[in-house]
Amino acid sequence: MSKQFDVIVIGGGPGGYIAAIRAAQLGKNVACVDEWKNAKGGPAPGGTCTNVGCIPSKALLQSSEHFEQANHHFADHGITVKGVSMDVAKMVARKDKVVTQNNEGILYLFKKNKVSFFHGRASFVKPIAPGASSGVQGGYEIKVTGAAEETLVGQQIIVATGSNARALPGAPFDELNILSNDGALRIGAVPKKLGLIGSGVIGLEMGSVWRRLGAEVTILEGLPTFLGAVDEQIAKEAKKAFDKQGLKVELGVKVGEVKTSKKGVSVAWTNAKGEAQALEVDKLIVSIGRVPNTVGLNAEAVGLQLDERGAIVVDGDCRTNLPGVWAVGDVVRGPMLAHKAEEEGVAVAERMAGQHGHVNFNTIPWVIYTSPEIAWVGRTEQQLKADGVTYKAGTFPFLANGRARALGDTTGMVKMLADAKTDEILGVHIVGPMASELIAECVLAMEFRASSEDIARVCHAHPSLSESTKEAALAVDKRTLNF
Repeated sequence: MSKQFDVIVIGGGPGGYIAAIRAAQLGKNVACVDEWKNAKGGPAPGGTCTNVGCIPSKALLQSSEHFEQANHHFADHGITVKGVSMDVAKMVARKDKVVTQNNEGILYLFKKNKVSFFHGRASFVKPIAPGASSGVQGGYEIKVTGAAEETLVGQQIIVATGSNARALPGAPFDELNILSNDGALRIGAVPKKLGLIGSGVIGLEMGSVWRRLGAEVTILEGLPTFLGAVDEQIAKEAKKAFDKQGLKVELGVKVGEVKTSKKGVSVAWTNAKGEAQALEVDKLIVSIGRVPNTVGLNAEAVGLQLDERGAIVVDGDCRTNLPGVWAVGDVVRGPMLAHKAEEEGVAVAERMAGQHGHVNFNTIPWVIYTSPEIAWVGRTEQQLKADGVTYKAGTFPFLANGRARALGDTTGMVKMLADAKTDEILGVHIVGPMASELIAECVLAMEFRASSEDIARVCHAHPSLSESTKEAALAVDKRTLNF
């Protein structure tokens, strides 16, 4: 016998579990189905973000940053440390513990909000017509396969099945030598030589982790420019810092044959000049993007429309072509970011309840958690030029910030772009310490359509890194006070 719900959410990642909780808060009878398993085979909700993405990568980044500080920077503070070593197994175990805490936290939130959780893979079976005799008000039949098979019926369905790592053609992931983000987070010992294909977020973050721990890291990037989506001035500043650290980045390359052996992985590649090269590494991490995860959803059973990439086609409100079926997060258009998925999940739950859910794609922040961190919101200088927008730019270096000097981390700057006529903030770009936290003020300012003058006249605590944001706003009008 089927179990009936107002809303069934397929997928328990950031988009899915947040959508389920918000829908339950709004009075809906909600079920969430998720198939992630922990090491013991139990439920591990949280999706890629919690299990093999955002959360574990930040845990490893923090551990490796401590190691880097102890080895190279404690002496500057008068701290003498001898015989520093890294227990990789313990570092990975700590990372796993952080992941488990997040998994358990989500299960607790389901219980707290009376969301029914089903551990298994969900797929569409058929649409259900309304029937007075059966008491069903219409919707869709969903099959759950797992430890115990279940048949669910939901009036409304939210698909939040996320994405999977894109493999290099001819070189599938074996998670031993050729690694996706999953395998990259489970490396058991520091490789002597590590190769990465792709210098995006995952490539730079994982490269940073293992470089700090002693690996010789080479990143092969197909694009001719470094971090092409980032403001050019900020990207150049970041590249200088990574070069200084010893992170080797080759741009404009063409990757050829990839071979594995007992010794490791060999990659044939051609540099920007067209010269043939070879890279011999112990491990190879491939981070060339992600693809929507719709395999096994049985979308064809109900006529759910997918595009040529396998993504679910939705409108601006995350509605699919089917009545009562919605989709959010990595499985639809837009940036593949956990916080974007969360915002869409909340918005859909509120739209179901007759409210006006809100997602502003122009104020979604981006962050790369390297050292220095890179964060931005809004348009870059090159985008404004391409769009023919007249603008003013203001920059302020952390070198002139008292708190940054005290921290011993003065790399980078804050850059603010504002409309030349109205002074409305059009974009803010940061490379430097705690950029991931500093960007929040700028997102809020842009959401309220603030001007650079607004931030310039707000009192910021002294000494703080956030003063650099105020000074960048002052710089838009060429009136910085500390530089």
